[in-house]
Amino acid sequence: MSSRKVLLLLSFHILICSLMFQSSEEASDSWLKIGYWYSGSDFAVSDINSTLYTHLICAFAQVNTSTFQISLPSKDHQRFSTFTNTVKLKNPSITTLLSTGGDQNTHAIQSMLTNASSRKPFIQSSIAMARLYGFQGLDLSWSTIQTSSDSDNLGHFFQEWRVAAESDAQANSSLPELILTAAVQPSPDLYNGAYPVDSIRSNLNWVHVNTYSYHTPMTQNFTAAPSALFDPHVSYINTDYYIRAWIGKGLGANKLILGLPFFGSAWKLQNLESNTIGAAATGPADSTDGGSISYKDIKDNIRQNGAAVHYNDSYVTNYCTFGSTWIGYDDVEAVQRKVTYARDMGLLGYYVWQISHDDHNWTLSGAAAEQIDDGKEEEWKLLVIILSVAASVILILGITFYFQKKRIFRTTGILLNAAKRSWTKILNNKEAAEPFHGNGADLHVYRFSDIQAATNKFSHQNKIGQGGYGPVYKAYELWKEGKGMEVMDDLLDDTCSECKLVRCMEIALLCVQEHASDRPSMLEVCSMLRNENKSQAIPKKPAFSRVQDNDDDVNECQPLQNISVDDGTITETEMVGR
Repeated sequence: MSSRKVLLLLSFHILICSLMFQSSEEASDSWLKIGYWYSGSDFAVSDINSTLYTHLICAFAQVNTSTFQISLPSKDHQRFSTFTNTVKLKNPSITTLLSTGGDQNTHAIQSMLTNASSRKPFIQSSIAMARLYGFQGLDLSWSTIQTSSDSDNLGHFFQEWRVAAESDAQANSSLPELILTAAVQPSPDLYNGAYPVDSIRSNLNWVHVNTYSYHTPMTQNFTAAPSALFDPHVSYINTDYYIRAWIGKGLGANKLILGLPFFGSAWKLQNLESNTIGAAATGPADSTDGGSISYKDIKDNIRQNGAAVHYNDSYVTNYCTFGSTWIGYDDVEAVQRKVTYARDMGLLGYYVWQISHDDHNWTLSGAAAEQIDDGKEEEWKLLVIILSVAASVILILGITFYFQKKRIFRTTGILLNAAKRSWTKILNNKEAAEPFHGNGADLHVYRFSDIQAATNKFSHQNKIGQGGYGPVYKAYELWKEGKGMEVMDDLLDDTCSECKLVRCMEIALLCVQEHASDRPSMLEVCSMLRNENKSQAIPKKPAFSRVQDNDDDVNECQPLQNISVDDGTITETEMVGR
């Protein structure tokens, strides 16, 4: 029976650890690492390192202003149509989405959203194109909401889009339902209304929050952290504020994807001596597109000009200066800090705009992917350690409880067995101390009448020491002289644990005290056996003894007088024999 219990506990421990490691892998797989590939960048699809992402978004399909159907740019038709197959060569498990929108489609999309009749051709053509070219999802990248009507129309569109996707999945049962996503502005609150959060929550898988470009050289004449995670001076213009605002509006964190800009903003300093965050500037730096500059170009400028690079943890941003140029951007430190933030906030993942801006070594893509993988690994390592320790403790406690329970009965049995052997040697009537074998079991159960008979048969010749009779008194005298180990059974398998055995002996002596009030309850006995540091009373002379006068020279044992009787219930005890 003990072997089965131990085996079950071990199996439970192994099962817990297996489930934890399996959950660790599943949790790591559920984190989304998304990258936008933009056809306007002329970055070859075959050059994308798709192993660093879980999802890639091909942008942008166009919208016909007359029919409201979507189509592929003529010059990019080949790259769009083969996008999925190409990126799967390096990462077969990659998920691809086709995005429609961008700045060039703003007016067309706004017109398309105005009524159900114009939304229908867009929806049907987008689903058909996704199926035709192997895309597993669709994305609407349109964040230029100007009126409350735009917001209402967008909500209706999301609902109709989802219904159509569900119908398509039912018609194509061999294919999973298409993923539906959208890009949104940093804040859920707009000048003339708010985003349709209820419709987003019900109909979209997630949204890409454009958490960047809060400050640019085109909008202000002083340097700033363009995409600050925090802002110690302006509490309502930073990523943390916007993410919390979306959550506060009722959109769960598991529907939010954090935006990571792989580009920066470049200002032209007014004074070369003043070059920190907040320094006066005269506008965009020379040789930039309105002040916008890709990460790979930033790195090239740093190398070519020996620029001084800084990281500011208050804003979570990097910046560098060379000559009159001041660039605010996200380097490895900022990207990793933002990814950690997204994980800690319980977001679904991050997305990159855009992957072609990364340098030739995929520095930022690798840093983001590595950070979340390391973070998840550390989290799960810690959780696995904690739960593994907990499972181990349960295992140890289970085994300890079983054997401790066994030890309690064994210890009691050993003490009484020792007494039994002494009685057998001393008594003329040896049968009085013979054990009773109940139900043919291996356990020895001694009748109270046997013990009573044994103690009443001691003669004067069997007297041991002044004032006492029998093995109980001898045990007491040896304990008092510090020789308690002499009483221990020679079959005991842990005689090296002297302090524990002597403690058991003291507890046994407490149980045979003269007065019932001095004897511990069974609950107290168990507590003393379990807790070695628990203080306990000092045993007095046991009940099976009497103090005699010096002139007591009787030849026979006199009946003991004034022996106290405990009227409590008697529990029959089974003692484990060896």
